[in-house]
Amino acid sequence: MSFNLNALLRDNIKKLVPYSSARDEFKGEASVWLDANENAFGSPLSHDYNRYPDPLQHQLKHKLASIKGVPAENMFLGNGSDEAIDILYRAFCTPQVDNVILVPPTYGMYEVSANINDVAVKKVNLTANYQLDLDGIAEAIDPFTKLIFICSPNNPTGNSIHAQDIETILVNFPGIVVLDEAYINYSKHKSFTKALAEFPNLVILQTLSKAWGLAALRLGLAFASTEIIEVFNKIKPPYNINQATQDLVLEALDGVDIINEWIKATVAEREVLVAELAMLEQVEHITPSDANFVLVKLANPKGLYDYLAGQGVVVRDRSKVTLCEGCLRITVGTKTENKHLIKSIKTFYSNL
Repeated sequence: MSFNLNALLRDNIKKLVPYSSARDEFKGEASVWLDANENAFGSPLSHDYNRYPDPLQHQLKHKLASIKGVPAENMFLGNGSDEAIDILYRAFCTPQVDNVILVPPTYGMYEVSANINDVAVKKVNLTANYQLDLDGIAEAIDPFTKLIFICSPNNPTGNSIHAQDIETILVNFPGIVVLDEAYINYSKHKSFTKALAEFPNLVILQTLSKAWGLAALRLGLAFASTEIIEVFNKIKPPYNINQATQDLVLEALDGVDIINEWIKATVAEREVLVAELAMLEQVEHITPSDANFVLVKLANPKGLYDYLAGQGVVVRDRSKVTLCEGCLRITVGTKTENKHLIKSIKTFYSNL
C-alpha cells in the first residue's frame, strides 16, 4: 500500500504554526545575550544553567548519530520514549474518531497515552508463543486505524518479534508502524534502523534508560523519515531536553566500551539466572528472552512476590496481565543480586 504522510496528519497539525523560541530565531555565537529574558547574572550552581538549551540538541544528536548509525536529521530526542509516544497520538489521531492497534501483552504506556488523548484502542493479542497474530491485525485495521504499536524485544515477555512479520505489516499497513526497541541492545537480532529508508511509515523508539544506565535522565529516541521528524519537532515543547541532561548524556556517550561490557555481562548473567530458575520444580516455564529480564511462570506467584518484597527483593508481578497469568518478571541483576534472589526463592518454596 502506498504511504501518504499528509493524509494521516490531523488537520490542526497541518495548520499548526510552531512556537518560535529565541534560540530558534538566532543561531550562532554571541558575547551578549539579551533576547530570551534570561537571568544575566548566572545561576546558584557550580555550572551556569541560566541560558536556555539548544531546542534541537544538535551536538547531542550528532554524537548519537555516530554511535547509532542514523543521521541526526532522522532523529528526535524526547523526555523519555513516553514523550515520543504522546506526540504520535497528537500528530496522527483525532480524538473520538481514530484508533490504534495494540498487541498485548505489551508496554502499558501505549494504552495509557491513548486514553489520555481520547483515542480508541483495538487489541489483538499475541499468539501463545508471543508472536504477532497477522490475520487478527489485518481484520482489526479499518480506515480510521492510524498507528500500530509493536514492542521488540517485547515487554513484559522478553522475546523478539519475528522480523518478517514486522515487515509484512510495514508493507501492507498504510498508517504508522511504531516499533519500540527499548531492549534492542540485549538482543541477538539487529535493529530495524537500517530499514528506515525502505519503510517511510516506520517509527523506531529506543531509549538510554536501559543498557546505557541513564534512566534518571529521561532521554528517549525516535528514528524516522525526515518528514516525520519534522512533525515531531513541530509539536514538541521548545526546550523539551534540559541542558543538564544534554551535558550528562554527552559525557556518558564517551563510555561506549563500558556499556558494551555491561551488556555482555548482563546477557551472561541472564543465562545463569535462567539455568538456576529452570532447576526449580516450582518453575513451569521461562520465556526465552532477548532483553535484560525474564518472564517466569511459577507456582504461587503472588505469594512469592510478597515474600521477596518482605526480604527487600523487588520483582514485577505480571500474573494478572493477559497471557502472562502466573508469571513474575525478573530483571537481571548483578551476580550477587541474582544469587540472593535464587536463595530467597528457594527459601520461600522450601517453607511451603
